[in-house]
Amino acid sequence: MSTAIYPGTFDPITFGHIDIAARASKIFSKVIAVVAVNPSKNPLFTTEERVELARESLKEIPRIEVINYEGLIVNCVAEYGAAAIIRGLRAVSDFDYEFQMAFTNRNMLAAAETVFFMPDAKYAYLNSTHVKQIAIHGGDIGGFVPEIVKQRLLEKMKV
Repeated sequence: MSTAIYPGTFDPITFGHIDIAARASKIFSKVIAVVAVNPSKNPLFTTEERVELARESLKEIPRIEVINYEGLIVNCVAEYGAAAIIRGLRAVSDFDYEFQMAFTNRNMLAAAETVFFMPDAKYAYLNSTHVKQIAIHGGDIGGFVPEIVKQRLLEKMKV
């Protein structure tokens, strides 16, 4: 049984993230979406909220589990006996960072293979930062995130 780790901040989870998770679930026996705790980021949603939103947003995809993890992703890979780390590539601009990260992870853990997925073209430009900016300025984010995420994001914007 091959397991893949799909790490991300998911602040918030978007249709692009969901698309990558669905693609990975067709190839791997199990996909663990890891809501990462990254001390260099200041997320809008708490870890618990991001886990809840990810679970709700991914519940229709078979063989997906959602966890949170604080620490190096290679340690998560080792702990769960994963065969791969899933990463999404939206554009060439993502490649340099992801390429470096893949080699760094493999250097720390030889078994940490990285598998890159390209999202559907309609999500190629989509990222969580843009979604939050659109929401802050009153734009419609319904085409970018599930309804539950939209509602929670709009609630956060009122605060």
